[in-house]
Amino acid sequence: MPQPPIARLRALRSVELLTPSFTEAADFYQEVWGLETVESERGTAAWLRGTGAEHHALQLTRADRTGLGRISFAVATPAEVDEAARRLLARGITPVAGPGPLDPVGGGYGLRFTDHEHRLIEISAEVEAVAPRGRDGAVPVGVTHAVLNTTDIDASVAFYRDVLGLRVSDWSEHQMAFLRCNADHHCIAFNQAEWVSLNHVAYEMSSVDHFMRGLGRLRHHGVVPQWGPGRHGPGNNTFSYFADPSGLVCEYTSEVAQIVEDQWIARVWRRVPDLSDLWGTAGPPSKEIRRHMAGSPDPGPLCAHKKPEVQA
Repeated sequence: MPQPPIARLRALRSVELLTPSFTEAADFYQEVWGLETVESERGTAAWLRGTGAEHHALQLTRADRTGLGRISFAVATPAEVDEAARRLLARGITPVAGPGPLDPVGGGYGLRFTDHEHRLIEISAEVEAVAPRGRDGAVPVGVTHAVLNTTDIDASVAFYRDVLGLRVSDWSEHQMAFLRCNADHHCIAFNQAEWVSLNHVAYEMSSVDHFMRGLGRLRHHGVVPQWGPGRHGPGNNTFSYFADPSGLVCEYTSEVAQIVEDQWIARVWRRVPDLSDLWGTAGPPSKEIRRHMAGSPDPGPLCAHKKPEVQA
């Protein structure tokens, strides 16, 4: 009999990015991108929130190389975290931390483990909430999805489906797979690639109007899209892609398709320009943004030695 998924994931909570350009990246995400710093540690780490209730959407950590730190998902209760630990062990997967109390920043109860390609996954409950900010500004609500480069898209889909309980929403031929944990079309997507790395992190804007005004605000800072604006076929979401000071790709997006669980049938989309961008406004992705999306081979954060403090 197949084993059940380890938990029912409620949402993508946050993403941690590792960067040697910590100061520049922290300035970019607060002063330009529109996030707000919740807490910081002596130039080595920063936690930044959007307008939503999550304590933080992004954690930046100073490291000696650029890469993905961890991906954090929400579950409902600490009891679910404990049960997830038991189910992981039954699958032969030993948590690298927890179950137990998490970091003092943000708090909560959770556990962390690595997936089949050495990414660090966190599931958590009872993380501190923050009072929602007003949503009039053209700034992100929070993180909405991450796209991950994988050397084996079938194995990656199988792991996140069978272990984490994500559901496949759509395929883009056999090049990309889009997976969901709630009504949003995708919270994780996989892109078949030559090596394991982060492709990009997407941030939700409240509406198309907020999305476009956000692009206008970035332009005032001298930052223009490297691909976009446009609207994707799979997910039906708007998109505009940028590279941060670390060379990692960040996206503004809005209006992702909402799925009625019992009515949705996954489809395979053709990879053609008029489906990559339904509006026809973005043109093909530039060589530069493709290079940034490819990234460099990432051995995982447990192999990416973090710098403990600012270098003198």
